[in-house]
Amino acid sequence: MVSTGAVPNLAFRRLRGQRSAGEFAAAVRRAAREIGEQVACDARYIGRVESGEIRCPNYAYERVFLHMFPGTTLADLGFSSRETVRGRGARATVDTPPPTAPHRDTDEESDVLRRVFMTSGTATMATATLGIGGTSAAAAARPAPRRVGEAEVSAVEKAVRQIRLLDDRHGADGLYRKASHPLRIAYALLDSGVAAKRSTAGRLHAGAGELAISVGWLAHDSGRFEDARSHYAEALATARVAGDAALEAHAFCNASFLARDTGRPRESVGAAEAGQRAARPLGSPRLLALLALREAGGRAGLGDRTGCERAIGRAHTAFGRGRSDADPEWMSFFREAELEFLEAQCWSVLGEWSRAAHHARRAVRLQDPHFTRNLALYRAELTWDLGRAGRAAEAAAEGHRVLDLLDRVRSTRIRAMLAGSVTALRPQRGTPEVREFLERYAEVSDTPSGTPK
Repeated sequence: MVSTGAVPNLAFRRLRGQRSAGEFAAAVRRAAREIGEQVACDARYIGRVESGEIRCPNYAYERVFLHMFPGTTLADLGFSSRETVRGRGARATVDTPPPTAPHRDTDEESDVLRRVFMTSGTATMATATLGIGGTSAAAAARPAPRRVGEAEVSAVEKAVRQIRLLDDRHGADGLYRKASHPLRIAYALLDSGVAAKRSTAGRLHAGAGELAISVGWLAHDSGRFEDARSHYAEALATARVAGDAALEAHAFCNASFLARDTGRPRESVGAAEAGQRAARPLGSPRLLALLALREAGGRAGLGDRTGCERAIGRAHTAFGRGRSDADPEWMSFFREAELEFLEAQCWSVLGEWSRAAHHARRAVRLQDPHFTRNLALYRAELTWDLGRAGRAAEAAAEGHRVLDLLDRVRSTRIRAMLAGSVTALRPQRGTPEVREFLERYAEVSDTPSGTPK
């Protein structure tokens, strides 16, 4: 919706010249690819800029526009400064999420992962992590033997939290490579360091294992399945060496998820059951609920409806027991919205599309809008379920909402889900709503087949 009192951006409109909004949007996407950016620009976005609804672009679009028109500034392009727009509280007129979840480009934010280790206060850590000071990659991977203390362990733990935060905002595609570097350093510390205290050693093992799972998830979400499998196995081995049941449960949880996503449902069930065995002594009902849902997903893939329903029932029972002090920190994402989403996926695999759509819609309604990636994921699931349930116009409306989020979310997984929905909806292109969505999707994807970039 255009903000009250929006002033048309005539300068930007002049730059478009005789090109249609769609042609200009295609030029923007081409320019983005030239500098390694990825923006889902379409005619609708250009219209929002020209109408004055977007008074300041996000950082990715800013770089693209300045690349297209060298020597210009945002002011030359008719935009207000970011500080001015934010300062006046004009939330609806800034091409960013709300102030409580400030949007910066994924590449900019992921630089924090390198800076995290500088907080350790040690030149060795900073040099190894940043690759500065003439240190070779091989030397960086093999720090000299040293006593590992609070600073190093805290840096590893901080890297884990930062990865999770950035993934919640943007998805994995722009983050995986950069996140792999702190992981190598963490395991190099394990290999060459001597912990000053037994408790420090335990925290370092746990931190390195959690970092391996986080990086594995980034690989998983960006379609690098073999990399993900390797990272999850690395985390599981670390858990076994350290005797860390909580880390073991987490590694099995993600391994189950990956197995389900890669068409190995029996392996998914086995990993989920192993995770539940590791988790039972920990005293976290929510962890058991999540692992039960992982099992349910695997059983759905096997066509085991009865087993799936039983696992879902156990998940609801455990979830209903509420939060516990024993809940792992990494489970902060597992709220009622995620429970509904995972149940929706089970019914979807079993072919109960309307039932799946019901739970996917509940997930969308319950989701905190600040977690952009999950909101896009839930809407992509809803698009798919509605389309398969024969509710084509509703599916198209949800598909538009997913496209609206893809400027800020870089997830191969979500794009693949949306591509599947497009394929399912093509036979319904005679419906006006579906035709409009398919045309917009094709414009944004910018490929003849309609597969997203």
